[in-house]
Amino acid sequence: QVHVVESGGGSVQAGGSLRLSCVASPVIDSCMGWFRQAPGKAREGVAAIYAGGARTIYAESVKGRFTISQDNGKNTVYLQMNSLKPDDTATYFCAAGTLWACNTWYSSGPDRENRFGTWGQGTQVTVSS
Repeated sequence: QVHVVESGGGSVQAGGSLRLSCVASPVIDSCMGWFRQAPGKAREGVAAIYAGGARTIYAESVKGRFTISQDNGKNTVYLQMNSLKPDDTATYFCAAGTLWACNTWYSSGPDRENRFGTWGQGTQVTVSS
């Protein structure tokens, strides 16, 4: 079973950048995703990447600002976050799943997070105005 550990959160001003890292062991799973949850809000999917990195998925709210990538040699998935906004403030979670999780990303709606079987402990991102 895959285990994941996130890092890289912090506090930045609006317009700033952060890069989150997710180390998977023993290896990156078929579909790796980033989710976030703000206080009082439901968890939402931010981005996902297919194993190999050839295909990526983004939520509309982060398109053009966030980039998901992976380094297979380091078993690490990254989330580069640029042009951060206060609305991006949340706890960010890395999740691992099968191809099914990525293939059904757009169609699964609120059930999306349930298609990922492994979760990290989360890393806090705070963006101040």
